[in-house]
Amino acid sequence: MDDNDRDAGRAARPKRADARRNEKALLEAAAAVFVTSGVEAPIRDIAAKAGVGTATIYRHFPTRADLIVAVYRHQVEALAEAGPALRATSETPHAALGRWIDLFVDFLVTKHGLAAVLQSDDPCFDPLHSYFLDRLLPVCTQLLDAAAAAGEIRTGQDAYELMRGVGSLCAGAGTDPRCDTRHLVELLIAGLRRPH
Repeated sequence: MDDNDRDAGRAARPKRADARRNEKALLEAAAAVFVTSGVEAPIRDIAAKAGVGTATIYRHFPTRADLIVAVYRHQVEALAEAGPALRATSETPHAALGRWIDLFVDFLVTKHGLAAVLQSDDPCFDPLHSYFLDRLLPVCTQLLDAAAAAGEIRTGQDAYELMRGVGSLCAGAGTDPRCDTRHLVELLIAGLRRPH
């Protein structure tokens, strides 16, 4: 076995449980700091929030772009995993859909700090929109289909259209104090109900 074989074996090995926990804590701390201070917040602030040294962050994420991409992917994965969990634990499929959309609103509102960076010319951010759609559209479709199959909402609802509508309602979140984005989204979800 030469050095290349050993390096390939090391790269293919999954991370230890404690390394995954540490990375998750770093990503959650970074996400929280990005929301309050923006994506240009000092790395030392993220390290302090995570309870680690800055070297630990740079060991996991050598560049700020690496960290931003990882935070975005982490948040998308959490939202994707929430769909099946909510279907399994909610009283009705419509309740699961409503709770998932609520999490989606949280994601969209807190992601606005990342929005400018994600729309930059940096090619490392290009695949993120496709990743977002690839992971979340099927989850939303399954929630809509389950609610339709239960007779709670009208059939034939399009997940992309719903997510796009929620995104449009969230676009102005926080800019007009008379406009309650969450209330508007609740009205949208209530409007999916099948008339009795």
